Amino acid sequence: MTRILAIDAGTGSVRSAVFDTDGTFIGAASRPWEHIAEPGVPGSMAFDTARNWDLVRETVHEALARTGTDAHDVAAVSASSMREGLVLLDSSGREIWACSNVDARSEQEVRELQARQVDGASVLEETYRRSGQTFALAAQPRLLWLQRHRPELYERAATLLMLSEWILYRLSGEVCIEPSNGSTSGLIALASRQADPALASMSGLRDDLLPQVLEPGTRLGTVTEKAAQETGLVAGTVVGVGGGDAQLAALGLGQTEPGQVLLTAGTFWQLNVNSGSPATHEDLAVRVNAAAVPGLWQAEAIAFHPGTAVRWFRDTFAGAERAEAERTGRDVLDVLTEEAARIPIGSDGIISILSDVMDYRNWTHAAPSFLNLSIEQGGDRQRAAMFRSLLENAAIVSRENLALVGSFVDVPADQPVVFAGGSASSAVWCSITADVLGRTLRIPVVTEATSLGAAACAFAACEDGATAAQIARSWEAWRESVEPDPARHEQYAEVVDRWRRAYRVQRDLVAQEVTTPLWHAPGS
Repeated sequence: MTRILAIDAGTGSVRSAVFDTDGTFIGAASRPWEHIAEPGVPGSMAFDTARNWDLVRETVHEALARTGTDAHDVAAVSASSMREGLVLLDSSGREIWACSNVDARSEQEVRELQARQVDGASVLEETYRRSGQTFALAAQPRLLWLQRHRPELYERAATLLMLSEWILYRLSGEVCIEPSNGSTSGLIALASRQADPALASMSGLRDDLLPQVLEPGTRLGTVTEKAAQETGLVAGTVVGVGGGDAQLAALGLGQTEPGQVLLTAGTFWQLNVNSGSPATHEDLAVRVNAAAVPGLWQAEAIAFHPGTAVRWFRDTFAGAERAEAERTGRDVLDVLTEEAARIPIGSDGIISILSDVMDYRNWTHAAPSFLNLSIEQGGDRQRAAMFRSLLENAAIVSRENLALVGSFVDVPADQPVVFAGGSASSAVWCSITADVLGRTLRIPVVTEATSLGAAACAFAACEDGATAAQIARSWEAWRESVEPDPARHEQYAEVVDRWRRAYRVQRDLVAQEVTTPLWHAPGS
């Protein structure tokens, strides 16, 4: 058996990817999916388990067919998923309720839990110290919402699964929760990587919903006859425990030691810094999750929508560049970045306002905007400067997030940053990011980091002695390194300071309800 199957349930789609047992990506198939609001429930984003399982199995069938993979050659399968999404099973194993990660129905419950005290202590602060999570995206407020508004479902619930474990349950009939994705529920203690009943009871909830906790790469079971008929896999194929998408991306890129830094740059820019201890931030500003490796944790800080903003700018303002791209047979984003590279550091003084630095306790972004536009200098030059400001902005917020994480996690001054995701394919954006951070960027060959991490977990589940981390490190491959320019890094210090001062004022306008925030966390 020479193939591994990895299933990744993302926010906007599900994807099945096939790898050789040496970590080589063979091919994949995907399906978009939507998370529909429940009627009459503002902010809700339900996860349709019946419909979405159909999409999962369709991608498995297609991935096998597209890659010419005989199902008998698949040694093992595992899964990753968006974090925070939940599925509740009843005592007979039937799905009775599920939500996606972006479900925000429980704003009132978040506010109540933030104000809750037990024996004179803040439940919010104690929950964060134990779990690394606040209530903005955790399970407690959603379960509290169910307890109040769907009490019959709450009482019937017997098992809580994260979405990655729900896929494994559908494949094997076995239930578990694992620390990397499970820690984002807020119900697993960071220090022990085990369920902590107090994390539920402090919030006034039942403490009996979590199944057994297993580490990524553990053998959970095998594909059942029913799942084999539905997916085209062979009954008896090994099913290995996977994990959360960000943590498995770090695993897939071999980032399994304390102090290592991964910046995954896509629609969002997600910074993960490995820590050798379950330390948390004194002001609850940074999320801390269990890594996909025992004895390792990850401090996480996110820049919202850099990739979205670039696509929005392309579709809204880049008519001239689109015409040039069509004339020369190039991608319009390549034309835009080429023009942005001609603009000096600081984008002719233009400051773009998008994501704020992470503040996990009370996270509100300013309204999206461009500051310092000139009516005297319009046209191509200003458009290029506006676009460059978006590229600089993503790097600036990432620099500030790294400094924030570095206030409580040891990050060596010479530690390179692994730069992955779609934005890493842009030489201009890589150069800007290296200069702003003042650190070497290491660009991996692989573009399938999350799926590769899941594949390493699957392979570990059917290999004697080799851990998922050891397997992933043996698969490492690097495309290039990008070195920062010390002079340009020094120039960016003033640009970063101007951004900080400008953003503070823009955030105040949101607080005064003059402008509308890009996003705010439930309860903020």
